Amino acid sequence: MTDSALKDIYLHDELTASIKLIRLGFGELQNLDMANDFYHLPFQLLSSGLERLMKCHICLGYHEINNEYPDSKSLKKCGGRNGHDLLELKKNILSDYFKSSEIPVLIEDKEFISNDNDLEKLIYLLSEFGKYSRYHNLDIVTSATKPSIDVKKLWSEYETNIVLSDKSLLSKLSDFEYQQEVNDFITQSIIKKLELFVRGISRQFTLGRLGKKAQQFSPVYYDFIMLTDSQIGITDYRKETTRFKKKETKIHKRTFADKINRNTNSAYRHKKISKSEYNGDWPFYAEEVIIECRQKHWCVVEIEGYDYALNGAAQGRFNLTSVHDAGMAIIGKSIGDFIDMTLKLGAE
Repeated sequence: MTDSALKDIYLHDELTASIKLIRLGFGELQNLDMANDFYHLPFQLLSSGLERLMKCHICLGYHEINNEYPDSKSLKKCGGRNGHDLLELKKNILSDYFKSSEIPVLIEDKEFISNDNDLEKLIYLLSEFGKYSRYHNLDIVTSATKPSIDVKKLWSEYETNIVLSDKSLLSKLSDFEYQQEVNDFITQSIIKKLELFVRGISRQFTLGRLGKKAQQFSPVYYDFIMLTDSQIGITDYRKETTRFKKKETKIHKRTFADKINRNTNSAYRHKKISKSEYNGDWPFYAEEVIIECRQKHWCVVEIEGYDYALNGAAQGRFNLTSVHDAGMAIIGKSIGDFIDMTLKLGAE
């Protein structure tokens, strides 16, 4: 095997590793909730995955121009002083290896990647974590002369700003019924930005004409290359994580007794809603659902003969899986309106 062919194999492996790290990073972000705030894991996965993706991009772009891959010193230089600066890698890609070719979607990609302030902040925080801040706690313990920044704290401030900029979201924050929905909205807002970034970088492999080798390797990022605007923010990446695979689900198939109880128990109120009747962004995969309020507090939704929890109260009271965790509602789409409608049924 020639040296060139061997390098191709290893670069392909690196590109494959990058997408696995990014997808797992998104999944671990989606796994975060009120009971799990271990941000270090998604930070580590995403900072490594994005660095590897951008360095592969640079290697392929360099090869197209010079008919060889860059040496280690040249590649490290693209990543700033220590070789791991994600903003420097992004800057080098935009200046040397990003082509718009008068293609509207690529022009939009470049505009977003170059000028979106929220993306810049997220990339900066992930970069700082990858370079130094993963050891921030030890920096404090050992009284480091120049301690790294507290990425988790700054990330939390970024999340808070998302809430503060949306009055309807802010009003829900203090209500326990909606806290998980608020958390999910914040997470998906962040993932949307990073998905757009990954899509913009990976579309260079094909539409951007990064080179013949980039086209050969492009199937690795096929899912992101083909990601449409309507699909941004709705992918459930949790399914690829160990934590989610081990999560026990409790899905209740409705019985004849349930039907009788619904129709005779005055504390149970229900209503059938179809997608065609609903005036809004329909969040379920099914075309029709039945919402049910039990004793004014517990919100349940029946889908195709099975019960799922709409709110946290129902999840705990009846040991039901939430409609999002069960994969019956689209990640990134709010069920808040259905919680509202269900609680109003109970108040009637």
